[in-house]
Amino acid sequence: MQKESEVVVCRLGHRPGRDERMTTHVGLTARALGADRVIFPDNAGQSAETVEDITARFGGPFSVECSGSQNALIRDWNGKIVHLTMYGERVQDVEEGIRTAHREGSLLVIVGGEKVPFEIYEHADWNVGVTNQPHSEVAGLAVFLDRLFCGRELDREWENADRRVVPMETGKRVEPTDCDE
Repeated sequence: MQKESEVVVCRLGHRPGRDERMTTHVGLTARALGADRVIFPDNAGQSAETVEDITARFGGPFSVECSGSQNALIRDWNGKIVHLTMYGERVQDVEEGIRTAHREGSLLVIVGGEKVPFEIYEHADWNVGVTNQPHSEVAGLAVFLDRLFCGRELDREWENADRRVVPMETGKRVEPTDCDE
């Protein structure tokens, strides 16, 4: 997959004990569907470790960061900002404009957890709804990234993987790669 400018996913908010799985899946989805890195809140260290472990085993490039100053990150972002929310404009109505902006510069994709402060809505260049119905932020991120990359992320080749999943009609098969032999 040919990459345009960087795509960074920012998981905004994390409630320890309650959001561990969801935060981890935000990171795994960002990695699998074409983002370059994910930024978690400082208190999401276990999720960061899990995503780093998957990246080490199944390949990258992909990086994981934890930040205690996500509001500063958003405020100082040098690029366009997309905030995924059910209250936003329909993804199908804004995706072409976002793709164009992405070709010109970096894109920060904000995925909320708990209640998102109104300042995030004001700071975003786009507040985007993947449907305007309640659903998982992981599902919203997956659909958004697929729309952004027009499906090209599905054919991505992974670097430095020590294993790969072999596509099969039935069954499960994971093989070592050349890096592991």
